Amino acid sequence: MKFETLLEQFNSELWGFHIKVPAGIARKFTTDKNRRVLCTLNQQLTYPCALMPDGQGGFFITVNKENRKKLNLRLGDTLQAELKKDTSKYGMPVPEELGELLKQDDEGNQIFQSLLPGKQRNLLYLIGKYKHSDTRLTKAIIVINYLKSSGGKLDFKELNEAFRENGRL
Repeated sequence: MKFETLLEQFNSELWGFHIKVPAGIARKFTTDKNRRVLCTLNQQLTYPCALMPDGQGGFFITVNKENRKKLNLRLGDTLQAELKKDTSKYGMPVPEELGELLKQDDEGNQIFQSLLPGKQRNLLYLIGKYKHSDTRLTKAIIVINYLKSSGGKLDFKELNEAFRENGRL
């Protein structure tokens, strides 16, 4: 589903830059509880995201600073957007290094699978955002070891401390 939209900004500390999704298009992706989509902007950048309700019956998609920088976007720019249903297991790609680690570590895998989907996606993002495989592997090991030591309770402040202790934050 393709549409044209503007890059806008909320006057809020919680939400920043976003694009509005036309109601007719949003309805096609919000018929079930899963609102995860793959958004392609200007036929150049595709990223996983969710259709977020705006509180007035409409929906929007956030556009983070990294993605705005990649496309050299500014407030008010007109964008070509395309949405596809995200049918992946987690709503984000699984970094290869984490996937291998989960195959080899039954306890770590069980704990990861027990996390809420949003927490799983946060961890996938934290690991997958790095360019180098060795960094992704180090982060994946730290995450799995942290989850095992905490009994599956995820506290991002503690996890960041675990990253710092390993000297790779």
